[in-house]
Amino acid sequence: QALLHDPQVLILDEPTSGLDPNQTHEVRELIHGLAKTKTILLSTHILQEVKAVCSRVILINEGRVVFDGPVEEMEAGQRTMETRFRELTGAA
Repeated sequence: QALLHDPQVLILDEPTSGLDPNQTHEVRELIHGLAKTKTILLSTHILQEVKAVCSRVILINEGRVVFDGPVEEMEAGQRTMETRFRELTGAA
């Protein structure tokens, strides 16, 4: 229903939560296609999802933005996204 009115911005909250691998692939492909002409804000706690579909990461911890940049920057150096996430949220 969110697409019926052809919005310029889509807000997706955990779009692949509870989906099987085939459905997850289909939703990711849909997001990639829509991102060509729309702004998509995606909320997720699944870092693999971020890597699969996002070009930019905004990480909020305890109500504060602790990171805002490209996915590649999140994994700068020898760090994985998981390691960087833990560093930025104080869990490292």
